[in-house]
Amino acid sequence: MNSATAVVAEIVGGIAPFDEVERTHIEEALAWLTSTDDVFRRVKPATPHRHLVCYAVVVDPEARAVLLGRHRLAELWLPTGGHVDPGEHPLETARREAAEELGIRAEFTVVGTDPLFLTITPVTDHGGSHEDVSLWYLIRGSRTQLYTLDPGEFSAERWWDIDRYAVPESDPHFARFLTKLESALA
Repeated sequence: MNSATAVVAEIVGGIAPFDEVERTHIEEALAWLTSTDDVFRRVKPATPHRHLVCYAVVVDPEARAVLLGRHRLAELWLPTGGHVDPGEHPLETARREAAEELGIRAEFTVVGTDPLFLTITPVTDHGGSHEDVSLWYLIRGSRTQLYTLDPGEFSAERWWDIDRYAVPESDPHFARFLTKLESALA
């Protein structure tokens, strides 16, 4: 295992699973990481077939809300984030994506600098299908602050209350993420 993959494996191994689905995803991700070093997307949209992604979820813990954008390509309400560049530390990916998509300097002060959540998601798009192994990092935000999401990637933005019963059309694991986030904020 090369050093970049080993760093990712250490991060993944440090995530405490919240439910059986996350436990399975963590185990599967660790098995994948030990089987290959080809874990970073090299060619858009899907080479290699399974690759690393980071969400940089803006959370207002006091208002109990998250900021989502209407992603132009996915046509879903999603947190900011993107693909981990070859050899890039996932925390740096979350920092870079916050700067690129929000124009802010990320503050990882909600739960710290480790990701809160991990998911493996099949994705079907115009270029075929692939799987995203996603690390969900939390960035402190404020519902009272105006954010402008990158208009090239997002057509709208909105704060959503942390309420798993009012989940927008989003990542298929978003409701589970909100449940884990609620627990982390308690």
